[in-house]
Amino acid sequence: MRSRTPITLEAAERRRLETIAADRNAPQKHVWRARIVLLSADGVGTNAIMAATGTAKTTVWRWRERFMTEGVDGLLRDRTRPPGKRRSRTTRRRGSSR
Repeated sequence: MRSRTPITLEAAERRRLETIAADRNAPQKHVWRARIVLLSADGVGTNAIMAATGTAKTTVWRWRERFMTEGVDGLLRDRTRPPGKRRSRTTRRRGSSR
């Protein structure tokens, strides 16, 4: 079982996260990431955070860890992923006339 790393927020970080969580125009992924960190900082357990945010345990762990290493800015950007595989020329959609 993973041990929970306590999160302590500075006043400026808390204000910024609360602003993101309350912003109706913010992308929802940013809102729930901010909520995960805020709830963690308030001492709420993983299961309660999962229920409150509708996310999985690994998601809660991921965003806690990202915040600890990269701060608030780490929550607001997605990591780059390698592009998917291109479809081969021999694999065509059904019904295609080519």
